[in-house]
Amino acid sequence: MSHPFPRAAFAFLGLLAVACVACTPAPTPMPTGLRHDVDVAIPMRDGVVLRAEVLRPIPDRRYPTLVYRTPYGAHAAVADYTTFSRAVERGYAVVVQDVRGRYRSDGEFRPYEHDGRDGHDTIEWAAAQPWSDGNVGTFGLSYPGAVQWLAAMERPPHLKAMVPAMTFSTPQNFFYTWGVWDMSWVSWIWFNIAPDARARKNLPGPRTDDEVQAGWPAVERRMRDTLPLDAFDALNDVAPYYADWLHHPPEDPFWGFAELRGKYSRTDAAVLNLSGWHDDNYGPEGATTNFRGLVQARDGQPANTALLIGPWVHGVGATGRTKAGDREFGPDAAIDYDEVVLGWMDRHLRGMGADRPADPPVRYFVMGANRWKTAGAWPPPARSVTYGLTAAGGLVELGTVPVKAGQSLSRNVTGTVPDFSQFVSDPDNPVLNPYDSAGAHDYRALADRGDVLTFDSAPFESDTEVTGPIVARLFVSCDCRDTDIWARLYDVAPDGTAFNLMSPGLDVLRASYRDMEKGRQLLTPGQVYELTLDHLVTSNVFKRGHRVRLQVSASFFPNFSRNLHTGDLETTSSRRQRATIRVYHAGAHASRLVLPVVDR
Repeated sequence: MSHPFPRAAFAFLGLLAVACVACTPAPTPMPTGLRHDVDVAIPMRDGVVLRAEVLRPIPDRRYPTLVYRTPYGAHAAVADYTTFSRAVERGYAVVVQDVRGRYRSDGEFRPYEHDGRDGHDTIEWAAAQPWSDGNVGTFGLSYPGAVQWLAAMERPPHLKAMVPAMTFSTPQNFFYTWGVWDMSWVSWIWFNIAPDARARKNLPGPRTDDEVQAGWPAVERRMRDTLPLDAFDALNDVAPYYADWLHHPPEDPFWGFAELRGKYSRTDAAVLNLSGWHDDNYGPEGATTNFRGLVQARDGQPANTALLIGPWVHGVGATGRTKAGDREFGPDAAIDYDEVVLGWMDRHLRGMGADRPADPPVRYFVMGANRWKTAGAWPPPARSVTYGLTAAGGLVELGTVPVKAGQSLSRNVTGTVPDFSQFVSDPDNPVLNPYDSAGAHDYRALADRGDVLTFDSAPFESDTEVTGPIVARLFVSCDCRDTDIWARLYDVAPDGTAFNLMSPGLDVLRASYRDMEKGRQLLTPGQVYELTLDHLVTSNVFKRGHRVRLQVSASFFPNFSRNLHTGDLETTSSRRQRATIRVYHAGAHASRLVLPVVDR
């Protein structure tokens, strides 16, 4: 763990009603020192004892209190992150707790399953301490972000403010992603969870960072090669819950412990949702969904609710950098994460700045333009621009050329052409992600694969901003019982560079889960189905001369699992086959890409 970002290239003090230099001074004097207690026992309702480090100011008095819960080691967090010491300097007591079954806390670790109740109990314990004034806030990113939401769903009465960063809204876009298993759980457990689990259980295997890193290539090869997925046994001793997860399909009520949607009325805490356009797939979807859910639950009013999305990849350190992957976004892209968190707490726990008008609740970074914009709601006002897919590999704005059955929509092609494009998907030769790091990368080489369909627009005649949800409505058939459809979006420069606009996962749908509420519905071979991929989201200016590229495939490996095309689930079967997949272009089956274009 690290916290290497520089101090605020973009100070961000005025963000979203966050406290700034013009705000009302703190009502109590600033602390003159810090008291640091370790192994502080916190009993849960079922008798299990969790342990924490507690940092609080000197002199002794009652302070607003922050709670941070982590599976990655409370001691490491305090050592590596500056937020805690800066919070104490600011006049907060801070509780940094190992979650159940991790490091110094007792109990069994089952990710996320106990964190709602345990989070509630920890918040209420903190509020009752003699050094707390009873006003509690929570913060953290990724797992420490998710546990805030899970605790909030339990309605702890003393929870007043939250900054959940880079986390999910639903298990259907976290464990699975719209029906497809997320393969990154293996690396997450191997690198982050297994070493401590081996130490706690006295199990053989890697425990140090160097040992874990050295052992990964062999484990990764086994992960890639193993079908069914539940035959992969490298984690059985350290993470028995992983095999359990694989036996619960995405629609299973089992996953209810991690579902936030529809529950936002359970909290009235002030919530700042934070993510990045190149965060893991669940991040930007989670932030925007959770923000909109809160606004709706609060009668359409965004009071005490905010949304902040930058261009970043996953992680605290990423928020202080100006580059995501191979794409540079300029000095304004970086923020001071600590200041954002503590500013939000200053306003909502201490009342600082409450006498000044609130800033717009939405602030987002526009990639390509490389600047921040604000809005009163998400998504911001935009007009829908619809593109048709052509058999010649084009994306043509509808209205420019009429849609006619059996005719190409491309102005550069005349005569009758097929009304579909097709490719063959082979589970034994899936589309491979050539990059093992997150962020924007040049994916132009994927256009050379025979199992990837590429559709390019004409060059833009002027700079064009696309901000908000994007919809790919594809009409598809397959000579199989099931398939996955990926609809990846790129910004293609005149020199051919094709930068992805989001992380993989926002842009996929398993065909058998085309209507999740109805559960799994296998395909009839040869029948045409309408598949709507409506979780893509970004904010990007396509510069003059750039193009939009849409690529359609049936796999993106090893980020996500492979569809076997037989109707069997890859979690429990290895029976697989090649499949021919068609994407239709014309008439009643004309596939579409709908972009939200913001007038500039």
